[in-house]
Amino acid sequence: MVPPRDHLLARAPTADRANAFLGRAWERGWLPAPTLDPKDLWSAAAKNFGDRAQDAEIGGRRPEDVADFRLRLERLCDAVNAEADLNPLGRAMAHGQLARVIRSRLQFGDLWSRRPELLATELAPPIIVIGHMRSGTTRIHKLLAADPAHSHTRYCDAWHPVPGNLAARQLKGAFDLAMLGWLNPWLQSIHPMASGEVEEELAWIAAALNHSIYESQWHIPSYSAFSEARDPAPVYREFARVLRTDSAHRKNADRPRVLKVPQFSEDLATLLAQFPDARLVIARRDTDAVHRSAVSLAANQMAIQSDSCVLERIEGLWRHKIDLREERIAAALSRWEGPVAHLEFDALNADWESEIRRTYAGLQLNLSGEALSAMHATMAESESGDHHAHSQQLERFAAQA
Repeated sequence: MVPPRDHLLARAPTADRANAFLGRAWERGWLPAPTLDPKDLWSAAAKNFGDRAQDAEIGGRRPEDVADFRLRLERLCDAVNAEADLNPLGRAMAHGQLARVIRSRLQFGDLWSRRPELLATELAPPIIVIGHMRSGTTRIHKLLAADPAHSHTRYCDAWHPVPGNLAARQLKGAFDLAMLGWLNPWLQSIHPMASGEVEEELAWIAAALNHSIYESQWHIPSYSAFSEARDPAPVYREFARVLRTDSAHRKNADRPRVLKVPQFSEDLATLLAQFPDARLVIARRDTDAVHRSAVSLAANQMAIQSDSCVLERIEGLWRHKIDLREERIAAALSRWEGPVAHLEFDALNADWESEIRRTYAGLQLNLSGEALSAMHATMAESESGDHHAHSQQLERFAAQA
């Protein structure tokens, strides 16, 4: 059961208790306060690699990609320290996220130094779902991923991407979700997740310090502006390296990977330069509905980590993001000659099977009986999902306005 969410900036009692405990623990010296200094974060992660640390930073990467990450780390930490006004829980969560990003980056570089053949993995042309956050992209993603002719990323692959024991990575993913659910009981209603289930690749671009996941948690306008204006090519070269590695490790590179991250809309031209043989599915929904739902998601994330959230500021950010992404989608598609299918949110609600059939025809894909049966199972399972609670939350907030 999802508890009532009384307003957009509501916070669970568990988060308040964790926040208060951490504040006392640091004040009284029970625990060391976490650092958000980029040099300290890097040194702590690099210590585990000893003499291999420099090779791990460089392994498999262009010099400009190495420099881009270092600059992004510095600018992001500056913005978080100067602008985000994080509470103790938010500061601990920020430290944990950035420490994990650096550790994972070094682990991948170390792996690619030893196994450069992973980066030469040939990929089947991917199917990429493009659309705003809250525009139906998750449902489209899961329907396409249900097709056994396709491959997809799981939560444990996204958030624990360095190849290793699957059971261990799934256990880590399950622990992550349990902790997040404890702190934020509304999370699963906004974006349902399970460690071994279909998940978007947001973590892979976050690992290259794209701004998307961070600006949805923290007030960091200077970093958003910096990253929006910066060439995202280093981010998507790292993304492609991780995808090739994951595909080689899971032995599914011969099947089209269904990829989905709302941030792709903002970086579509760069993404298509990286995957020029892709097939695109463009999700569309009324922008006011998208905006309401996006604000709800971001407010939910931000309220946990800062005691000074301003709802009007969150609303302004996501109006800007929608406008920017619309502009960049249009520009990229005006130069794109590959296969494209368009899916409207309301049409998908009304008759998802007809819309999927039309999508497959537009992409020149074969929709098998096996795939359709799997999609029906996916839709049946979603009928009892927690995500219906978020629609109810939005209706209640609208009635209160």
